[in-house]
Amino acid sequence: MRFYEFQGKKVLAEYGIPIPKGEVAESPQEARRIAERLGSRRIAAKVQVKAGGRGRGGGIAVLDSPEEVESWAAGVLGKEFSTYQMGKATERVERVLIEEGVDIKGELYLGVTLDRRRGRLVVIGSSEGGVEIEEVARRNPERVVKEEADPAFGLLPFQARRMAYKMGLGGAGISEWVKITMGLFKAATEKEMLLAEINPLALKEGDRFVALDAKVEIDDNALRRHPEFQEMATGPEDPLEAWAKKYNLNYIKMKGDVGCLVNGAGLAMATMDLIKLAGGEPANFLDVGGGATVEMVREGLKIVHADPDVKLIFINIFGGILRCDTLANGVIEASKEITLTKPIVVRLEGTNVEEGRRLLDSSGLDLITVGTMAEATERIVQMLKEG
Repeated sequence: MRFYEFQGKKVLAEYGIPIPKGEVAESPQEARRIAERLGSRRIAAKVQVKAGGRGRGGGIAVLDSPEEVESWAAGVLGKEFSTYQMGKATERVERVLIEEGVDIKGELYLGVTLDRRRGRLVVIGSSEGGVEIEEVARRNPERVVKEEADPAFGLLPFQARRMAYKMGLGGAGISEWVKITMGLFKAATEKEMLLAEINPLALKEGDRFVALDAKVEIDDNALRRHPEFQEMATGPEDPLEAWAKKYNLNYIKMKGDVGCLVNGAGLAMATMDLIKLAGGEPANFLDVGGGATVEMVREGLKIVHADPDVKLIFINIFGGILRCDTLANGVIEASKEITLTKPIVVRLEGTNVEEGRRLLDSSGLDLITVGTMAEATERIVQMLKEG
């Protein structure tokens, strides 16, 4: 689960990380009143959406008066907003964050993320903040420093100090960096975060830091252990992902054009690789699971079909616990509720495969059935070329 910026900052503040004074507004008039209460010479106003890159899209403004804040808020609240990171997707702006302006002399980057390959948390810092860390790593890799946290001992203070030295910090800035880094790591571990990022972490006069932004993502599987986050589960996730969650489907929206409906995470990954080799781009990861029901298959196909980016759909099933006839009945049920207008390639193998094929063949649906992965690849390539 991703947090909005104001939610992420609230969590980080509990761990001693300084944040600017500010409040959230849901109307232009409320935004103006907040700006008046802050009494700051300059005011930062930010749309609250669950994506980065807001500045490039006009979602962040530095303003000089409460009147300007009200006018700006009126122009964004209730509107659809998109950033380059969202592709064609948009999110309706329901809230704006109004904060005091901060005079700074530098911007840094600090993040804690999960290295899945190494199976441990990694702390990343950079003397170049305010831009994507991937861009810094590509352009100036020497300005990115990393420290791995030992699973048994966690991040140790000497590691945070070593990061500060490598980044060229001195004086009180070193102790401040250590304090904030240790606080961020503690937040990430105690709250079971997949990502905790401060970008930029602003350096003020007197070598003091303040978090101007916060990106926090919590492991969905850990939410039951953190009831304090239930009230933060507000605002829209991707609507297709929310739909999938309702039916216990493992769905992740991607940026491609070939929709996938598969059982088993391993086969789903292999299917996406197959689509890439065929010259396409997978539009999603969708694992209906080994114990999928007719209802789950039906909703899964409806979800994939509802994605406007999908040009064709590949159903790739190896029947084990999920029998092929269950899959077939799910597809047929979906066709009764929606009009299947997109080409569908189907590969079935495994338990009750003959019955599954019979059901699909007799359904009257315009499906492209194949027997092997190689044949599926050929058909997908042909269909992509034909447009």
